[in-house]
Amino acid sequence: MKIASRLADIKPSITLAVTARAARMRAEGVDVIGFGAGEPDFDTPVHIKDAAKRALDAGMTKYTEVAGTLQLRKAIVKEMERAHGLAFGADQVIVSAGAKHSLYNVFHAMLDEGDEVIVPSPYWVSYPDIVKLAGGRPVIVEGRAENGFCVSADDVRRALTPRTRAFILCSPSNPTGGAYDLEQLHALREVLEDVEDLLVVSDDIYRRLVYGGFEVHEIATLSRAMAERTVVVDGFSKTYAMTGWRLGYTCGPRTLIGAMATLQGQSTSNATSIAQAAAVAALEGPQECVEEMRVEFDRRRGVMVGRLRAIPGVSCFDPRGAFYAFPDVSTYLGRAPRGGVPIEDDVALCDYLLDVGRVAVVPGSGFGAPGFVRLSYATSMENITRGLDRLGEALAALG
Repeated sequence: MKIASRLADIKPSITLAVTARAARMRAEGVDVIGFGAGEPDFDTPVHIKDAAKRALDAGMTKYTEVAGTLQLRKAIVKEMERAHGLAFGADQVIVSAGAKHSLYNVFHAMLDEGDEVIVPSPYWVSYPDIVKLAGGRPVIVEGRAENGFCVSADDVRRALTPRTRAFILCSPSNPTGGAYDLEQLHALREVLEDVEDLLVVSDDIYRRLVYGGFEVHEIATLSRAMAERTVVVDGFSKTYAMTGWRLGYTCGPRTLIGAMATLQGQSTSNATSIAQAAAVAALEGPQECVEEMRVEFDRRRGVMVGRLRAIPGVSCFDPRGAFYAFPDVSTYLGRAPRGGVPIEDDVALCDYLLDVGRVAVVPGSGFGAPGFVRLSYATSMENITRGLDRLGEALAALG
């Protein structure tokens, strides 16, 4: 059967692949500890689930407006004002089936064939492929560990061409937990704000999960020009442990939001009505649940990073946010288990760690950073302790 040629250069999500393989092994009775999944291990807070139940009982099971219910869009407007001091109208907001869907719609609504999007690396695995599916060309700019995995303004300036239409900013980021401080954002602003027809796509999905007193700043607040050319994408998956509810949103220029609504109206139509009712409760209800999760993630972060740094030959950046550690394991590449063949790359190393160590981690090459691996600390402290014991033992067995 013939498959569309546009999919020829698109790869399955490596994070989902690792998670699926670990799940298959568990189903076969293998004790696998998984550090692959990018979702909180907490349950959705009770008041949010209760709001969904009330919505069901009230018969809120019909279509909504394509862009989302007015109640939810107004709640999002208030959240943007509270969080960033940004003033949006309800007609500048569209709700979609997850922040990934939001990003998919953003790029399909704004890109023409051959348009370029600057993608800082290490990047979330879906960014380049979403850009390609929209007909665009991802231009990778490297962020290095010594710079907190943040790209420099000078490197971004050198990557700009007449075809550049967007710059992706994810702070804090997946996979590194790196985040841009105010000085770094101002340097980017100076480069980006005067580029004609360029939009900054600010992926804010981890903005409330930050540590060590770090403060998140929204680039749209730094100047009037940036406010006019920034698209803010956010959602409920990470902050409120609502991954399965599939709900994200975009705030931005009316023209773009209108184009996204046209696109969404011919694809998925509205996001789930019941999930939208729950999202209103998430934004307007008590926020202590978010802080409780953040504090626990911070505790786990300290243990995981400390344990990784204690493994000979492993270095690990101290993440400012999100819930990932991204250690450099390149010193173990080229080594071989006793009687085995040398491990060529980080993909083979992750296969070895899963087969031998019974630990699932994600290879850094999927994020544009070969020689690294990603571990999620959105899991129990027991799993972190046992899993890192296994990881350390498996690495020590490499000659």
